[in-house]
Amino acid sequence: QVQLVESGGGLVQAGGSLRLSCAASTRTFSSYTMGWFRQAPGKEREFVAEISASGGYVNYADSVKGRFTISRDNAKNAVYLQMNTLKREDTAVYYCAKRVPGLGYTFWGQGTQVTVSS
Repeated sequence: QVQLVESGGGLVQAGGSLRLSCAASTRTFSSYTMGWFRQAPGKEREFVAEISASGGYVNYADSVKGRFTISRDNAKNAVYLQMNTLKREDTAVYYCAKRVPGLGYTFWGQGTQVTVSS
């Protein structure tokens, strides 16, 4: 069973930056696409970014393009989300997830809270 543990969330002022980390406890980490999602209070969970197994392909939600950067370190079994120029609307619980071919994102971490104040 895969365990994903997010960290790095916190309280930041608008315009600031945070870097989220997700540590995965799996030997096959380098074989899977990984993604970041978020869920704001009263809203459905939404896609933020994803990165292919090798790191050669990345994809972002329009709302974070140009501000967020996803990366991974397969040697450390970790995926990161660098968030710059944060806005109040970025406030949410952020989750990392593993995508299983044919099944979609099926493994999720417990989430880390990001709060952006004005």
